[in-house]
Amino acid sequence: MNAPHSRGLARPSPTPAPRGQEQIPVGGHFRALTIFAESPDCVRGSRAMVSACLRDWGLTPLVDDVRLIVSELVGNVVHHVVPDECLSRPGAARRIDVVLRMWSQWLFLGVADEDSTLPDLPVGEFVSPELAGELSAAVLPDSGRGLFIVHRLVDFVWCEPGEVGGKTVWCRFDLEERATDDVT
Repeated sequence: MNAPHSRGLARPSPTPAPRGQEQIPVGGHFRALTIFAESPDCVRGSRAMVSACLRDWGLTPLVDDVRLIVSELVGNVVHHVVPDECLSRPGAARRIDVVLRMWSQWLFLGVADEDSTLPDLPVGEFVSPELAGELSAAVLPDSGRGLFIVHRLVDFVWCEPGEVGGKTVWCRFDLEERATDDVT
């Protein structure tokens, strides 16, 4: 008999694999929230939504990491995104869509915005972890630190262009692998 999962991650019941991004298989979970970058509560609202969903879905051990990630991704939209010309409207608020999808073995978090400019996702370590403790913050990169944190907390991250402009940054959490890692 396997030891209980030390993070307390409940293993969802098995469900069929997804057939396409638009279809949610029976037993899967889906939640979406549309917020606007000009709203003073947009980051707080996105954190609250992911927290409630993850608790409802039995993924409480992931709450802190996913809250940090959604804060970073939504914060990047608020501070850096300039909507594509085809999507911008004078005086209109910038739209942000936050999506959570869960199947038996994966949790996906997507943050979509109206800017087609793809972020520079980190491909490796900025500095050796052995040296990081000895270095002053002054020698570390000025930008990309948040996406570096995102990259370190997820199992996979990628960016997908939108059909008519904009993009979505996707993060994948491998639930079965995390459960297995915690047992061993």
